[in-house]
Amino acid sequence: MTERKKPNNKRLILMIVLLAVVIALMWLLPDGSQPAAPATNAPKTEQTKNTNDAPDDIEATTLVKAGTQAPDFRVEMFDGTTFTLGSLRGKVVLLNFWATWCGPCREELSRVQKDIIDRFKGNEDFVFLPVSRGETRETVAAFREKMGYTFPMGLDPEQKIYRLYASNYIPRNFLIGKDGKVISATIGYEAPEFDELILLIERQLNSAN
Repeated sequence: MTERKKPNNKRLILMIVLLAVVIALMWLLPDGSQPAAPATNAPKTEQTKNTNDAPDDIEATTLVKAGTQAPDFRVEMFDGTTFTLGSLRGKVVLLNFWATWCGPCREELSRVQKDIIDRFKGNEDFVFLPVSRGETRETVAAFREKMGYTFPMGLDPEQKIYRLYASNYIPRNFLIGKDGKVISATIGYEAPEFDELILLIERQLNSAN
């Protein structure tokens, strides 16, 4: 009489477990694909011009063009004083929007003392008006102390002034003539363009009223 083999319970259990895993995978991934990674559409925090941006898209963010009247505004300066752009009528004004986190802004500001402040020192017909966009007085104060800047700076913590002129991108320069109209509007920082802006300021100051 031959001995009857006992069923292999371990093998049966293993097969059941594998079958359960396959069914679970089929239920979760019916098309056999991997779950998609979550989309990363977080908004940019550094809105600086770069070579990947389309020129037309950048230009569309400029709300005040050359030849148009510069929108009036009241600005509070770092020292606590306030004034309006309209009160500067009759002067050439270079309105500059910047931020402490912006690399091109910092590069541009590093030229300001020598190429703007010192160059046009004593000329009462010219005002350089850098306005910090979207930052607190404390942030600007720390930046000024770190960099050793002492020239006047305006504050625009809620971007109310900035939004009159643009919807995106810094640094920005708006050169405003004695008649209150915008002469030039530039975006980003490039050394040759900044050199041209300085020459344009000189021509405006030397021109007849």
